[in-house]
Parts: sequence; C-alpha cells; structure tokens
Amino acid sequence: MSKRAERVVLALGSNLGDRTATLAGAVRDLVALPGAALGAVSPVYESAAVKLDGVDENAPRYLNCVVLIDYTGDPYDLLDAVNAIEAEHGRVRAERWGDRTLDIDIILFGKLVLDDDRLTLPHPRAAERDFVLAPWGDIDADAIIPGRGSVRDLLAATGNMVRRAADAPSAPFEGARQ
Repeated sequence: MSKRAERVVLALGSNLGDRTATLAGAVRDLVALPGAALGAVSPVYESAAVKLDGVDENAPRYLNCVVLIDYTGDPYDLLDAVNAIEAEHGRVRAERWGDRTLDIDIILFGKLVLDDDRLTLPHPRAAERDFVLAPWGDIDADAIIPGRGSVRDLLAATGNMVRRAADAPSAPFEGARQ
C-alpha cells in the first residue's frame, strides 16, 4: 500500500553567486527527489537580506521563489534531502541567517503540525515574510497557513516590500517542469 502524497510548500532563496542558476538547479534537484512530483513554481522575487538584527540593505539582495510539490516521503527525509541540496549548491552554515548560495525552508507539509529540535511546521516565521507570501500567493491564491490565516491577508499585513525580480526571467524553471 502506497503512502498518500502530501502537498509541501518550499521557500527557496539565494543571495550569493549566480542566484537564478542556483534556484533553477535547486528546483530541478527537488523535482528529482524520490517521491516528489512538481505542483508549481512561482515567479522569482527580489528582497533585501534579513539578518538576526533586521533588514540589512548592505548585504547582497536575495532572489526568492516558492515551489509546491506533492511528496510521499517522511518530513524528516525531506529535511535531510533539502539540506543535502543546499550543500550541493555551496551552502555554508557559518552564521545563522547569514548570506548564502541557497536556502530551502519547508513551510508546510500537508496539514502536519510539528515542533521539535529538527523541524517546526508550519514554518514559524513564514506568516511574516513577504518574500515567502508573495510568490506563494502567485501560485496558490487560496493558500492558508494553519493557525495564522490566508496568505493574501498575511501578505497585506507585512506591508509587502518585495517585488518581482527585474533581472530574472518570469519563468526561469522550465527545465524543472519535465
């Protein structure tokens, strides 16, 4: 008997190196995971870097996107897989919330609510981040973060300073949709 696929929301960001190529490669890697099927990829947005002490306008800007996948595996296996994909794309974990070639956050995993040393679901700060909410709303207008509200309303509450990226194609991940 096969396990039912869960809809998973992943937020990707990159502010070092060839950001567009890194995001496109990461999307391809995610879709290639055993048990993963692509649901949708958002347009790319650009945002200021958010550090532990707030927005850092002097740090390189991020490109961000949201990916929806249907996944039949375990959430911890997915966490291990996204951490491996980050490492394959040059992610170094030297500074919490530091600049990085690639960051992949699991925002939602079906309706799972979880909070332990390894994983918190839904993602604890997703409801406050316009760089997650704006691209997510583009590909799922009815999206809801359980216990927090609709993505549309949450985005309005952020002040929505994020904008679609001018230097990234509107659909850079065509190769990932195979």
